Amino acid sequence: MKVRDGDLKGANDVLLQSSSLSSICGRVCPQESQCEKYCTRGLRPGAEPVAIGRLERFVADYARENHLVAFEKAKPNGHKVAVVGSGPSGLTCAGDLAKKGYEVTVFEALHLAGGVLSYGIPEFRLPKTIVQNEIHNLEKMGVEIRTNMVIGKVYSIDELMEEHGYEAVFIGTGAGLPRFMGIPGENLKGVLSANEFLTRINLMKAYQEDADTPIVHGKRVAVIGGGNVAMDACRCALRLGAEKVYIIYRRSLEEIPARREEVHHAMEEGVDFHILTNPVEILGDENLNVTGIRCIKMELGEPDASGRRRPVAIPDSEYTMDVDVVIQAIGTSPNPLIKNTTKGLDTNPHGCIITKDESGETTKNGVYAGGDAVTGAATVILAMGAGKNAAEAIDQYIQAKAH
Repeated sequence: MKVRDGDLKGANDVLLQSSSLSSICGRVCPQESQCEKYCTRGLRPGAEPVAIGRLERFVADYARENHLVAFEKAKPNGHKVAVVGSGPSGLTCAGDLAKKGYEVTVFEALHLAGGVLSYGIPEFRLPKTIVQNEIHNLEKMGVEIRTNMVIGKVYSIDELMEEHGYEAVFIGTGAGLPRFMGIPGENLKGVLSANEFLTRINLMKAYQEDADTPIVHGKRVAVIGGGNVAMDACRCALRLGAEKVYIIYRRSLEEIPARREEVHHAMEEGVDFHILTNPVEILGDENLNVTGIRCIKMELGEPDASGRRRPVAIPDSEYTMDVDVVIQAIGTSPNPLIKNTTKGLDTNPHGCIITKDESGETTKNGVYAGGDAVTGAATVILAMGAGKNAAEAIDQYIQAKAH
């Protein structure tokens, strides 16, 4: 990657070390709790920090729209690396390795690359043309993207290394296995995970009338959870024509984990927040269609292991809400396919891959991992950081073997 002739001296070196997904980070990362949190300008009484996220987005968009950066292949170094998963950690790892001259192949299970950037984040927050542009830039740098490749089914990790010549493998498969509450009525028609709901909309374009993978268009929709995914789900439900959308969250509004601006946008669009509320049963009719959700009011007790005050049910406070769709957005965990098909790859009780340190080195020689597959569901920038660290570690591992 280089800046075209005539641009600022030294800018090429800056770009080579910069985020490879700046247009994306500037839109979806929680800058208010990361970079902007430590801005010294914001520490002054009555002052606000520099708008780092919006500046990052502007600069990246300006560079893209004005074709200021050219992406080129580096001189090949003769070594091959496989990257499993094309989400933010995988794309970052692939890009950094390509800059060093590695022959990199990215294996993506779905038919479109991008991982959670493509299937999880709505178009109104992250335009998919931007995601695909970033992927095309990687391809210009020599990265091969192979879609519809479910590693663990098509090839195992061992087969990639032993039969296909990859000297190292980076696993960045994310955390796409949804969790459910385990309450009665979860098998009713009209109950789905936020993962499925958002994937059908973002990846399969279920909002189109002739969509191959349709989605139920609820009139009264309840979204369980308080994270960014829950905010995305409720705002998508509104755009699908819902007349009323509720957020059901068991803690207080002050403790809600979603970004403040996402909560603000949801409220501004008309989402009704039922805080300090917990579902206990999903109700249905004789045809197994959702007709309502029974909830109980909560109050905050003593802090739990997370440091937040634990929600405690208030006796005799149950009530019913009339809804026809229930979307559960209470978290995800890694798919166990890689773990179950790879000997010597240790995971923790939550199914997350165990790494030795920030390098991403796993318990299997030559295999590295990062992002949500290691940490569980987290942020785009943390996944990118893991991919960058792993790329450096993989380079050191392969070069040490070569010498």
